[in-house]
Amino acid sequence: MNSRTEFTDIYADDEMIERVTEVMQSGRFVKGRECVQFENEFASAVGANHAIGVSNGTAALLLALQAHGVGPGDEVFIPAHTFFATASPVAHLGAQPVFVDIDPETYTIDVDDVESKIAESTTPTAIMPVHIYGQMADMRAITKIATDHDLVVIEDACQAHMATREGQTAGTAGDVGCFSFYPSKNMTVGGDGGMIVTDDAHIADHIRALRNHGRGEDGIHRHLGLNHRLDETNAAVGRVQLEHIERWSIQRNDAAQRYTDQLTEIPEVTVPTEVSDAFHVYHLYVIQAPDRDDLRAHLDARGIDTGIHYATPAHAHPAMQAVVGEVHLPVAEALCDRIVSLPMHPRIEPDAIDRVCSGIAAYYT
Repeated sequence: MNSRTEFTDIYADDEMIERVTEVMQSGRFVKGRECVQFENEFASAVGANHAIGVSNGTAALLLALQAHGVGPGDEVFIPAHTFFATASPVAHLGAQPVFVDIDPETYTIDVDDVESKIAESTTPTAIMPVHIYGQMADMRAITKIATDHDLVVIEDACQAHMATREGQTAGTAGDVGCFSFYPSKNMTVGGDGGMIVTDDAHIADHIRALRNHGRGEDGIHRHLGLNHRLDETNAAVGRVQLEHIERWSIQRNDAAQRYTDQLTEIPEVTVPTEVSDAFHVYHLYVIQAPDRDDLRAHLDARGIDTGIHYATPAHAHPAMQAVVGEVHLPVAEALCDRIVSLPMHPRIEPDAIDRVCSGIAAYYT
């Protein structure tokens, strides 16, 4: 059950190929109309005033931090259960990542632990909630904490395109929102790409300069920026993907409900929690299971691919331990020993889901 080969047309349908061909024939590969239109359409889709296309999701996080002046001496609060790219831009800028434990139900940042860590902090600067697996963190609580302590909120929405919670859309509840269009994400751009959204015109202009060598519209380099631009071919594919993302999100959510309906009947399995008044877009469908490795081997023998996202907490990687030292966050660490990502994509068929669930049930019988 190889999900990559089951829905190739999501990545390269005829319209995407046609749009890319038009860009290639135009001879305009960077800083053209496709990127501008993609930015405008993405901003409209999420409900932000500004969107800035960049080279990838990591660049989005880096430039959002840099535009807010985050640097040496600043402390940035990050959930321990996330991809390494949430934390590495913070350390790259010379700021101090402060890792926070996660909520055991949603796997998003634990707001109580954020408060505790802020109380211990000397230079609190920013919070980077991660909408892990496609479900938004508790942004109302997070933004209140940020307001109380004068902190910047940078949303890592790289897995949560068009997710919502309590009437807010992922990426628009904080000061800036960052998205990834890496090929495995809910929407992509035929390669690597990213997007930053904000309502702050000054921050938007600053990011636009930073992605283009720190250069303003007048050609003057006022900042030390690098090349983090989004290519025209990528933007052309992204525009087509954006037309489909709402339908794909519903299909993912429907598939998740079918999984949950069946797996809830297996006592050993913990299914994902979808909080009330939220729309989870299920970038990944992740269960918790005892004997995780043996279960995966059992499913693999039946031709069912699984994954682990992520086997190591962000703070426990050697590169990050060199920055933060030994950190113990029990909820995130325990979770990493039990999680299994099951096949998930918009085109997954009901009988494929049923086969996965039957395989899991057989293992625990």
